[in-house]
Amino acid sequence: MTSEHAAAAAPDLLVEVRDLTVTFPGGDGDGGGETGAGGGGAGGGGAAGADAEVGAVRAVDGLSFSLAPGRALGIVGESGSGKSTVAAALLDLHRGTGARVGGTVRVAGTDVRAADERELRRLRGGSAAMVFQDPLSSLDPYYAIGDQIAEVYRVHRPDVSRRAARARAVEVLERVGIADAARRARARPHEFSGGMRQRALLAMALACEPRLLIADEPTTALDVTVQAQILDLLHELRAETGMGLLLVTHDLGVVAGSVDEVLVMRGGRAVEHGTVGEVLLAPRAPYTKELLAAVPRVDAEPDQRARRRVRTEGSEDGVLLEAVGLRREFGGRRNRTTAVDEVSLTVREGETVGLVGESGSGKTTLGRMLVRLLDPTAGTLRYRGRDIGTLGDRGLRPFRGELQMVFQDPVSSLNPRRSIGESVADPLRAAGDRDDARVVRRARELLERVGLDPEWYHRYPHEFSGGQRQRVGIARALAPGPRLLVCDEPVSALDVTTQAQVMELLGELRRELGLALVFIAHDLAVVRAVSDRVAVMRDGRIVEEGATDEVYERPRHAYTKGLLAAVPVLDPEASAGRRALRAVA
Repeated sequence: MTSEHAAAAAPDLLVEVRDLTVTFPGGDGDGGGETGAGGGGAGGGGAAGADAEVGAVRAVDGLSFSLAPGRALGIVGESGSGKSTVAAALLDLHRGTGARVGGTVRVAGTDVRAADERELRRLRGGSAAMVFQDPLSSLDPYYAIGDQIAEVYRVHRPDVSRRAARARAVEVLERVGIADAARRARARPHEFSGGMRQRALLAMALACEPRLLIADEPTTALDVTVQAQILDLLHELRAETGMGLLLVTHDLGVVAGSVDEVLVMRGGRAVEHGTVGEVLLAPRAPYTKELLAAVPRVDAEPDQRARRRVRTEGSEDGVLLEAVGLRREFGGRRNRTTAVDEVSLTVREGETVGLVGESGSGKTTLGRMLVRLLDPTAGTLRYRGRDIGTLGDRGLRPFRGELQMVFQDPVSSLNPRRSIGESVADPLRAAGDRDDARVVRRARELLERVGLDPEWYHRYPHEFSGGQRQRVGIARALAPGPRLLVCDEPVSALDVTTQAQVMELLGELRRELGLALVFIAHDLAVVRAVSDRVAVMRDGRIVEEGATDEVYERPRHAYTKGLLAAVPVLDPEASAGRRALRAVA
């Protein structure tokens, strides 16, 4: 770095941001409103505010903050608040994108906006490193994990040999908790689980011992135990290396035990900034209070839970779906894997059954079997008393409309080349309705029913926010008139307020349509908020089942107790206490 840029930075600050603005060029539309079409990514800061240029969006508007060495700052807010845009600006990742950036950004002694490409290369991965939300999009699928870490290390340490770089890769993989690191360094990303891939990204970021780590939603798609492990690891690394941490997240429970200060953003601006205890326990801004009120809590009072649960009267009687000894195997004779192993489960009319467990526990496989998207290898599946587990496509046809699924990722389950209205109308046409006017009218009604403007019928999925796309997925699942909805992680990637809206919508649908739900999630707080009964899965089996409050307040199985102990809490002191207990265990 040049001496001029180094001298400009305040010597006692690791990060100094003054009057930061980021403006993106205008597009064709903003998706209609909920949180802005683009989410919170670097190129989609949401509809924070109009700029002078027609259609331009000011994603960050006059933001100022600082971070001292060794400290941790959490930036929180809804999708579209501009928080990820800020994180990208710290390393000038908007350079060359068409975005207009104003203000001052200094990181680790470098004036980021004034730095040339050579200085930026030294900063990125050297003095400051970034961990992104989706490790699959950040890791090259064709190269071994260890080789990718070694390559980053040699970029910043060109005098180091290839052998020494590979040794360093193994060393940092061991540091982030990858067992048998020398062997696993030769594996490719698809051979790692989600949590292991996130650890590999952390290892890559730590290879050059950065002074600042920027983590953008590093635990969003992880189950509670893996999330707790990653957060504990970040805490240990900060204690050992003295690095600063800037943590971007929409999960307020994550920041409770991970940072010293919290900056709350809305519409590209800071609405509250203070210590983690001040912001979470005594918030001043109405918006912060709204965010905290929307967070589902494992320790919520009974009356708060009752508002979310809307069980249909009389649901204790008729059994809608019954699984007995279900088993599902994958692979051939030599490499056979059992994903679901002798599972029995009952779903009654109008009730919600929660399925919880870590990634790989078999939750999604079981959910797909319940609606016959997967065939059972063994066992019995009865729907309204009829054995549907062995029926072929022709025999299943009368039941398909009554058994529907809402998928985790609406982006991958919606055809990007078809309008959302056509996607909702498709099940109606598949059911044999040939009256096009009636089909379109019904599709518009369904869009309106899930809280979307029916005039958006002709818009495409990319024009909508994550929460809006999930509403489209729910509308499509409702089209055939189901009696059972299996919801597979329907709110896992949504911010807390959008999450609360989708959960409220599902509750309304239960009330009005008498639907039964199977709610699959790794977020135990969400499951408690919506479920009448809960089943805990591990390694393809149900290890505990019962009334939701009974299981949560008096868990019997050690695995259930471990899951509950890993759930983030909003009290910073309680969160620190839990971390200490996990360290002892």
